[in-house]
Amino acid sequence: MDPLSLIVAALTAGAAAAAKDTAGAAIKDIYQALKALLQKKMAGNQAATVVLEEHAKDPDTFEAPLRKKLAEAAIDQDPEILRSAETLLEQVK
Repeated sequence: MDPLSLIVAALTAGAAAAAKDTAGAAIKDIYQALKALLQKKMAGNQAATVVLEEHAKDPDTFEAPLRKKLAEAAIDQDPEILRSAETLLEQVK
């Protein structure tokens, strides 16, 4: 899986898991930490921040815009974000 797809998959899985009452605290914490890292990296880009928040509510509609904003900010090159995304996907499985 390419880095951009990994991040989007983690955000999608994390949003779905966090919305459920049965999701563990660890999953919710890792998801929030990943979102916080992304928000920090995209600080100053209001459109990217809005797309990130909207993706959490409607992943299908906002997947393409999120991919675009992540690519523009070179998020897929950030090793800390990639590690966080990998950890989240492992926890969700």
